[in-house]
Amino acid sequence: MHLKVVKAGNYEYVRLVEAYRENGKVKHKVILNLGRKDLIEGNPSFKRLAERLAEIANGSSTLKISGEAQFSEGTLRNYGFIVYRKLWQLFELNKFFADLANHPRLQFDLNSACFLMAVQHLLSPKSKLATYLNREQYLGIPEIDLNHLYRSLDLLAENKELIENYVFEKNCSLFNMNVDVVFYDVTTFHFESVRNDELRDFGFSKDNKINEVQVVMGLLIDNEGRPIGYELFPGNTLDSKTLAKSLEKLQKRFNIRQVVIVADRGLNSKLNLKYIKDLGYDYIVATRLKKMPQSVLAEVFNPEGYETLKMANPFSEEENLDDFEQFRYKVLDHINRIKDEKGVVYELPEKLVITYSAKRALKDEEDRKRLIEKAEKLLLEPAKIKASNKRGGKKFIKHQSENDQFFLDEEAIEKDKRFDGYYAIQSSRLDLDAKKVLEAYHTLWKIEESFRIMKSTLEVRPIFHWTEKRIKGHFVVCFLAFLLERTLEFRLKENRVEVSPQKIQEALNSLTFTEVEINGQKLLIKMRPTEVANKILRILRIAPPKNMMPLEDAKEFTW
Repeated sequence: MHLKVVKAGNYEYVRLVEAYRENGKVKHKVILNLGRKDLIEGNPSFKRLAERLAEIANGSSTLKISGEAQFSEGTLRNYGFIVYRKLWQLFELNKFFADLANHPRLQFDLNSACFLMAVQHLLSPKSKLATYLNREQYLGIPEIDLNHLYRSLDLLAENKELIENYVFEKNCSLFNMNVDVVFYDVTTFHFESVRNDELRDFGFSKDNKINEVQVVMGLLIDNEGRPIGYELFPGNTLDSKTLAKSLEKLQKRFNIRQVVIVADRGLNSKLNLKYIKDLGYDYIVATRLKKMPQSVLAEVFNPEGYETLKMANPFSEEENLDDFEQFRYKVLDHINRIKDEKGVVYELPEKLVITYSAKRALKDEEDRKRLIEKAEKLLLEPAKIKASNKRGGKKFIKHQSENDQFFLDEEAIEKDKRFDGYYAIQSSRLDLDAKKVLEAYHTLWKIEESFRIMKSTLEVRPIFHWTEKRIKGHFVVCFLAFLLERTLEFRLKENRVEVSPQKIQEALNSLTFTEVEINGQKLLIKMRPTEVANKILRILRIAPPKNMMPLEDAKEFTW
């Protein structure tokens, strides 16, 4: 390791570099950029740094970077985990797991094991084995065995409800979490396996993994996108069948008595809506306009009575406040008649908010064109039509039973065109105006984003566990990781710093030291962090480390 002066433009720059050999050639890896040579020369700060290095290296007043001083190879250490450690301690999860581990038969650090698994998902998702093998990338991590990680998963699975209740209470006390409106949606997580059991089973996959077993997750979040709780269901569970259990959680476990449930149309079944009302809750849900009675459709296609509203697209899965769109909307009074299993008919008064958007009409047209193309391809191979389900292009194929012939259903295509650009939302809150209903539905994109974060940034899958308890424990880890990530996003947003989860991950991974040993003493050299990383440290009031310091002085940046 030595100092190197390089010229770039009109200036010379000083770098601390490490030499290595690749394909027989000597190359240099930059360990630290010290800055412009003309600014360093005569700078008292750099003089003091050199004196300190000399003191650390061999106690003399001078230091020769090469020659007498013996340098070890550099080892990269991450200290970005301290950001999530601060949030972990904010929720007092360290005390929670210390209390949970207060059992004579539990002879390992449960808190460190759980935090390690959560922070690994946040910074660089890996299997539990890889997490164990790479644990020393974090400074000062205590002794953790691989078996400790697996045993922790069992304990997490056994205490899932206790953990959710604790997190919910902490969210309410720390952030005054608003649960007047709760968003609910369902997704699937598949396994690279065809072996089913009581939890993993075949079902409709939202990732189009039709030949693999899966589990179904129902997730509840608040209007800031923070998790309230979740449930796992067998892989063959229909979306609409998951809602009842999740609502019971809101009422019985969290004691939430008044709330509006916002959900997509996959959760919109008549019995679900009745169940929501029976619990004393209200709902705002998208509806299948094509299945509405003809009397309603007559009003939908009647151009009279529509008003114009300009707002952010309520049907977008992204929050783009600059992307305002003009809608035509109409509000209809509606009675939703529901017949239960015993044949008893109930009436639910509702407001139907009907919208029309030219932008959505273009999208609907493009979607239909793709389906027609698929239908035309299917018609070339009729055997595939019989084998396929009723989704996709088959919706535009008609079967003539007399001669067992298939042909393009022009009537169905024309009927579908009528609905281009139209969308409808049912609301049991009769006091809310159209804009409030649309704004609430617009916020549903946050739960779609939540699932994307879980599947991409946190990489909930692939799931490397095969027993039901370990799978459930794995999802508790992901729940805790998601809680920390969303809390960090919330804190940044409060300070007008809005960055994606991916950018947060990149920023915290840029918080690294290079650990070297000089004449037997370990020294940490700070690598250049990103600007986002600096903002995160500043907002969370974490003092950044010095550019260079002995390992023993880095206690604040160790586990």
